[in-house]
Amino acid sequence: MGNLDVERTTTGWAARDASGILSPYTYTIRNTGPEDVYIKVLFCGVCHTDTHQAKNQLGMSHYPLVPGHEVVGEVVEAGSDVTKFRVGDVVGVGLVVGCCRNCNPCNTDNEQYCNKKIWTYADVYTDGKPTQGGFSGAMVVDQKFVVKVPEGMVPEQAAPLLCAGVTVYSPLRHFGLNVNGLKGGILGLGGVGHMGVKIAKAMGHHVTVISSSEKKREEALEHIGADEYLISSDATKMQEAADSLDYIIDTVPVGHPLEPYLSLLKLDGKLILMGAINTPLQFLSPVVMLGRKTITGSFVGSMKETEEVLQFCKERGLTTMIEVVKMDYINTAFERLEKNDVRYRFVVDVAGSNL
Repeated sequence: MGNLDVERTTTGWAARDASGILSPYTYTIRNTGPEDVYIKVLFCGVCHTDTHQAKNQLGMSHYPLVPGHEVVGEVVEAGSDVTKFRVGDVVGVGLVVGCCRNCNPCNTDNEQYCNKKIWTYADVYTDGKPTQGGFSGAMVVDQKFVVKVPEGMVPEQAAPLLCAGVTVYSPLRHFGLNVNGLKGGILGLGGVGHMGVKIAKAMGHHVTVISSSEKKREEALEHIGADEYLISSDATKMQEAADSLDYIIDTVPVGHPLEPYLSLLKLDGKLILMGAINTPLQFLSPVVMLGRKTITGSFVGSMKETEEVLQFCKERGLTTMIEVVKMDYINTAFERLEKNDVRYRFVVDVAGSNL
């Protein structure tokens, strides 16, 4: 185990203020406790939430802040009570690294909804020190919040599944939508949206991508596997598609009207919100009442669901569409991500970067 007299350090790329610009930052990480695994970070996916947090757009950031919550790494050291992992295992860490373990969500495998959950970064751990994310050389994480990457899965491919993948898998499973023959809509074709198409198709659904422009039509239909492509500004096509979908996964991370999409849902259809939006959303209640429709939300997934989605994708040969970059490209990647200029997820090659 680590020498308790010597503080362990690592280097990550941190935002220092709400400009959100990242630069190298060396900081201490805790020694490996009995339930902890010490992980050398190999790859880390880049999520919209990382840019929101770096710029304090959600109002909860603490600086210096090292983002990154789609972390894939190798176990370098395991605590004395760790039973799930061995040195050399390739593992994943998502958006949550702690919870109270006593509340109803914690006791029902819904720990991501614990009111005392601890975020992977921009939070304070039980030892009183700030949590820092996966844009870093190493992390120490409680084994409960670590998952094993299935053998044979390419590590950089696994990274986006730890947030984007489980974010769409969880509501489909929870709301009983993981059955064959449904008609689903994916609103927004980004990192989460492209995984939504792939996972829904693998569950046997007829999938319509709903987008604001023509520019991703060919990719959606020919490369990602959607069945239909609907442009939200085309009033005629939107009218033709009314009352046709069992659910819509809404991945748009900025304010937008809900009524056009609610009209696409069948009786008892569900609009499932996934974008972290800090402005109010509006709709007219009759649009919901006259179809007994539901507006709901879902937040990443549980540790159990994270393990499931990795296995689901491995068994069905599902891959993520990624662009691998080095850490010194991260500020450019953030700029491109905010312009939706990525197909469809940036993944940082952390181990291959000079931090």
